[in-house]
Amino acid sequence: MHSLLPIQFVDAIARAGSIRKAAEGLAITSTALNRRLLALEDELGVEIFERLPRGVRLSTAGELLIHHLRTQAADFDKLKGQIADLRGERRGHVSIACSQAFVPYFLPAQIGRYRRDHPGVSFAVQVRDRAAAEAALADLSADLALIFEPVRLAEVQVLASARQSIHAVMAADHPLAGAPTVRLRACAQFPVALPTAVYGVRHLIDVALVRASISLTPMVEADSFDFLRHYPAQEQILSFQIPVGLPPAGMEPAVVSRPLDTRDVPEGRLYLCQLRSRTLPVAAAKFAAQIEREIDRLGD
Repeated sequence: MHSLLPIQFVDAIARAGSIRKAAEGLAITSTALNRRLLALEDELGVEIFERLPRGVRLSTAGELLIHHLRTQAADFDKLKGQIADLRGERRGHVSIACSQAFVPYFLPAQIGRYRRDHPGVSFAVQVRDRAAAEAALADLSADLALIFEPVRLAEVQVLASARQSIHAVMAADHPLAGAPTVRLRACAQFPVALPTAVYGVRHLIDVALVRASISLTPMVEADSFDFLRHYPAQEQILSFQIPVGLPPAGMEPAVVSRPLDTRDVPEGRLYLCQLRSRTLPVAAAKFAAQIEREIDRLGD
């Protein structure tokens, strides 16, 4: 208990929204954790958390404190990476918040490639929708974000971007599988499976439907692109995805994809971002440079 740092227990409580749940995650008793929190609040002279009927939430002072603690932790990680580089080593930790499309193929390949050269670097991958990924940069819980169709980009710096068309995913024997591109009106003749409204793919499709006065009623709706990518093998249904989240040609022969005609649904953009004005730790900066090159290749 004595070795538990403020960044550890304050951050754990903030994320859990409950002292009891945070204590379970930290493998200590809730009484001991609450005692540590009360001692810190007494030292600062303010309440860090507002006590609610069900859980806790950060007070205004608590938000200032946790931002300070996370900034200190990020700066220390950067220092450790710089010292490791002086010794001819590459160590450090890289935290990435990303849209689901990057998880099955893109990120495993890129992280594996990086770690083959720098096995001392560890990674954390947080799957987030586009708004939550941007928020993770702002609260310093992520060094980098990979996002498709960001919500605002107000607090972030774009390091690289590439265009991505929306693809219709279907069974290999689907009636539309023989077309090089698919019109949106043709999709309306078949049952469809759509991602939920928080995702960029759904946003682009919804805007296109309104503009073209076309109605699509989803027979299946899911917040998992992995599910949506595989489900068309079960019936003659169309789902939608961007190329970075699709398997290489021939890897999954039961399912194929065809791009939607850009006259109907314009291309979206994927972005690699960091928090504006933040100097990244060495490992994160080096990994970002690798991803920038790969995204530039995607945009060719």
